[in-house]
Amino acid sequence: MSTRATEILIKGGRLITIDRQQRIVDADLLVTGSRISSIAPSIRPTPSMEVIDARGRYVLPGFVQTHLHLCQTIFRGAADDLSLIDWLRKRIWPMEAALTSETLTLAARLGIAELIKGGTTAGLSMESVNHTEAVFAEIERSGFRGTTGKCMMDQGEGVPDRLREETRQSIDESVRLLRRWHGAADGRIRYCFAPRFAISCTPELLRETAVLARQFRVLIHTHASESLEEIALVERQTGHRNIAYLHLSGLTGDHVVLAHCIHLDPAEIEILQSTATRVSHCPSSNLKLGSGIAPIVELVAAGVEVSLGADGAPCNNRLDMFTEMRTAALLQKVKHGPQSLPAAQVLRMATLGGAHALKLADQVGSIEVGKKADLQIIDLQSLHTTPHPDPVSTIVYAAQPINVQTVLIDGQIVMRDRLLTTIDEASLHTAINHL
Repeated sequence: MSTRATEILIKGGRLITIDRQQRIVDADLLVTGSRISSIAPSIRPTPSMEVIDARGRYVLPGFVQTHLHLCQTIFRGAADDLSLIDWLRKRIWPMEAALTSETLTLAARLGIAELIKGGTTAGLSMESVNHTEAVFAEIERSGFRGTTGKCMMDQGEGVPDRLREETRQSIDESVRLLRRWHGAADGRIRYCFAPRFAISCTPELLRETAVLARQFRVLIHTHASESLEEIALVERQTGHRNIAYLHLSGLTGDHVVLAHCIHLDPAEIEILQSTATRVSHCPSSNLKLGSGIAPIVELVAAGVEVSLGADGAPCNNRLDMFTEMRTAALLQKVKHGPQSLPAAQVLRMATLGGAHALKLADQVGSIEVGKKADLQIIDLQSLHTTPHPDPVSTIVYAAQPINVQTVLIDGQIVMRDRLLTTIDEASLHTAINHL
């Protein structure tokens, strides 16, 4: 089903570059292979080029989401109206324990399809304990750009037997998956270590994970300071607040992405800043679970790199970066005033900020010659986006996934005119409905 032309010419669009100059320019864009090879006022097409007519449309970098659980997509609507710990113990962990390789494949396919249709071209995901191979295989097949890790859990109250691992087993399986998948698909797929959170991992697991991540030069992706109950549990078990404990365990640094970070004290913000640890803000999930509002303005003022993620479908209930951008901006305005998190800053979080968190900023996140062609073409000629005198404002506050028309990842067209090219949407619906 997939389509890959040697050269693709995106003609007549308005480019929102997210580069250092924050340029918005009317220009043609040429993709050669997997990369942007030319940007110019006018590029003459040749017979060998595939031409995409972008007149009247906007060309943006694809969104980069930095906290996802593809394995949970088929749990959408099955874990509503619960606080975090109950949500995990009563619903999510039992459902994850029941996943098979086949159901996990469908969950990943459904999640990736939704992400692509909403303009997301790259994501950082934490999967479940078992069958993670199926998610990597689905990322490879779909053309998505994924940094993914097997969830690691070797302790915890209420953890089902099928999710509770032996420490050595968890580490060995993670390293096996890393050796198999890190750098696969010409670098489009990468591995990350994914200890679930402090209360589900022994000190030994966290310390060895920290060492291995530095040894293999890969990311660590975990949850931190999401709820007050979680923080209290960590303090009872370790004698430290969450961020301080992770720091003592070696889980800070510019290769570490901490999801949520809602309840932080000044010392913890200082740890994040001084270690260049990244924060993934998931505003919709934080609201739905009743967890709180993260101190994003304070983190940004301290120099902490903040990016955005939808989290999982059962705590959102959608994987839509437009919703996350709008919600992130509005929440901070309630706390700090209407100028506190402007649209341009939020759009950067959703693109180049995510690329920085994934250590991919030299490859994706902005439109520049030499970078990977991870792009989305957005049509703002709809009722809910008309008029749009400031396209950046319109994209952040008014646009929806339906406005995304065409998506490229690594130079491959993965959605053309709202039709997925690497995933059979009709067959996916049928398979999900028969679960």
